[in-house]
Amino acid sequence: MATISLVIATYNGASKIGGALESLTRQTLDRELWDVVIVNNNSTDNTAEVVGAFIAAHPEIDIKLVDEPNQGLSYARNRGIEECKGDYIAIIDDDEVACPELLEEYFNFLDTHPYAVAAGGRIVPHYPGKRPHWLTWITERPIGGRLDLGNEIVTFPEGRYFGGGNLCLRRTAIEYYGNFNTELGRKGSKLLGGEEKDLYMRYYASGENIYYLPKAEILHIVNPDRLTEPYFKAVCYRIGQSERIRTLGTSRKAFCKRVRSEVFKWCATLGISLFYCLTLQFQRAKYLVIMRWQISRGLRDANIDKEL
Repeated sequence: MATISLVIATYNGASKIGGALESLTRQTLDRELWDVVIVNNNSTDNTAEVVGAFIAAHPEIDIKLVDEPNQGLSYARNRGIEECKGDYIAIIDDDEVACPELLEEYFNFLDTHPYAVAAGGRIVPHYPGKRPHWLTWITERPIGGRLDLGNEIVTFPEGRYFGGGNLCLRRTAIEYYGNFNTELGRKGSKLLGGEEKDLYMRYYASGENIYYLPKAEILHIVNPDRLTEPYFKAVCYRIGQSERIRTLGTSRKAFCKRVRSEVFKWCATLGISLFYCLTLQFQRAKYLVIMRWQISRGLRDANIDKEL
């Protein structure tokens, strides 16, 4: 019988992983069909103690904590994949809360659709503090990672891909196409990303079937420290750098294509910003231009170790 595993990588997650852990207790899938691997990626806080206490309090859940000494989210996720048992491998982040049906939705879909190599679910940002007025559906993407393609199961349309904090992979696909690219993904406090897009594009380029499951939903908790202008600038800059690494890792042609697309995105940015200015929404216009400028800067900057 097939089984599913859940991998949660964490770095200094003691203050935020509680919601993710508690959501495990509410999963509707038969507990004989799933296990959990938490990967502690060199945390300097008491993450291990928090997770250890949860494990001790919930012996009914098949869950273990492992350490990954190589710094980086991709290293941690790859370690979790190596350690888990499942034929299907779901991945969420430590600052998310999984809906009760998350594992059941992924399990049932992949178990009944053998041609599907992967799936991703809805991501709903949640702001414990006040949602900033400058945040729009565009500028929310780097911060909250919102993903909502509607209420029907569909294949991901061109230009869209699953979010790194809510996806499920068939183990055979990982064995064939490889793990997460360790040059990408967050490394401690460095806000690189793009590892899930890189993996998705490997599947997509080979014509594989990748589905969006609306009921496989997570709540992404966006704390106030991620809603500052310096953080927004930093994360957008690293998005650009991640795109540089990802596309150059594919081919020079892929990088040039990405640069050309940036030009078109600038045209759209300026048009939307003008609309915001004409409607007196100056802060929204400002952050939209900041986002595009920082991404463009990162795209052209080869110095990955640059301090921001």
